[in-house]
Amino acid sequence: MVSRSNPGPGFGLPPPDTGSILLNGIARALTFAIHAARRVDPLFRPTFEKLLRDRIARLVTALMNRKRKDEGLKIAEEKLQPDEEAHLDQIIETFSAQLERLWTPGNFERGGHTKTHGIVRAELTVRDDLPQHMRRGLFVEPRTFRAWVRFSGPGPYVTPDIDDVGFMSMSIKLMGVPGPKLMEDERHTQDFLGVSTPTFVTPDTRANVRLQHWSYRNAQIFYFLDPRDSHVLDSIMQLLWTKTQRSPLEGDYFSCVPYLLGEGQAMQYAFLSRRKERSRVPRLPRRPPDNYLREAMAKTLAQEDVEFDIVLQVQTDPHKMPIENNAVLWPTSVSPRVPAAVLRIPKQTFDSPGQLDFARVLTYNPWHCIAEHRPLGNQSRARKRMYSELARLRQQMNQVEHYEPTGDETF
Repeated sequence: MVSRSNPGPGFGLPPPDTGSILLNGIARALTFAIHAARRVDPLFRPTFEKLLRDRIARLVTALMNRKRKDEGLKIAEEKLQPDEEAHLDQIIETFSAQLERLWTPGNFERGGHTKTHGIVRAELTVRDDLPQHMRRGLFVEPRTFRAWVRFSGPGPYVTPDIDDVGFMSMSIKLMGVPGPKLMEDERHTQDFLGVSTPTFVTPDTRANVRLQHWSYRNAQIFYFLDPRDSHVLDSIMQLLWTKTQRSPLEGDYFSCVPYLLGEGQAMQYAFLSRRKERSRVPRLPRRPPDNYLREAMAKTLAQEDVEFDIVLQVQTDPHKMPIENNAVLWPTSVSPRVPAAVLRIPKQTFDSPGQLDFARVLTYNPWHCIAEHRPLGNQSRARKRMYSELARLRQQMNQVEHYEPTGDETF
């Protein structure tokens, strides 16, 4: 592998580059305000989440649904969007240009979910009390799979944890999964991806083109505030869940996009932490250590196992629980989340340089899956080619080959 010295401007927070002195100044001011809020967020966040978050989320979702047309789709039915492939081409082109702008050869990182907090060994065990209609695909019968689980921060930069946007992700790669897969580069894996917000940052690929336009200019805030195509409601949904995170092991993670649950059924899934104790963010309101989230993980896993409930939410209303608009929250009042499996992360040491570097070798893609759990919707269709092409670019620039793990790796 090429040397990792001088990683590039992506290691840190590059300044806004909108081409406008005014917009650059606004972006800097808003970034400063977000960073300042992160220092005091833990003081009010628990009360806010208990009293207001769900109520605001229901109101915003209702406002979104009032603006949406009921297209009369059936359960698990997809609908191709206008210019879908052209939008995907634009997203990949902008993402690739941004990666080449941010990283030097040998130091390329992922375009999203960029900073690795840790990659850990785990086991996923399917429950034996799942309702019969949900026993499909991977969940057809009780069974245990080995897994590599990667916890990460937002992208496209690698920043001190306190300076990110308060967003985390969790990617599970199961191994030893039988049956043919929808991508041919891995034969025995199944990937599950979740983020710490229950709705996707963009509703569809058309909107994602605009997000990448502003992301390339290091001014993502203007995607939400662009008066020509505002996404204020989307930004409120994101802000309800982004916060000063305490530990990757103490958060909940959501698929945001739907998947098949066997033919004719659609689902979203979530990973809900069972851990009740909350880690303290060191030094607040002063600056915490740059990698305090990894340090919190290491401290916990040096002392105890951690478990997550894997829960499934079956689509029951095609309009209120849309396939093609991923900014709309699927209401649990319409369809509750049902526990389907348990992910156990045993006590371990994971923060050696070799194991952390292993995360850069792996490739996660929601299309690493069996047909019974095919990803659904325009953004999922886009992720198949987008993730594959961007992963290939990263591997080429870092001079590494694609690797399918077995679970027997040592460091």
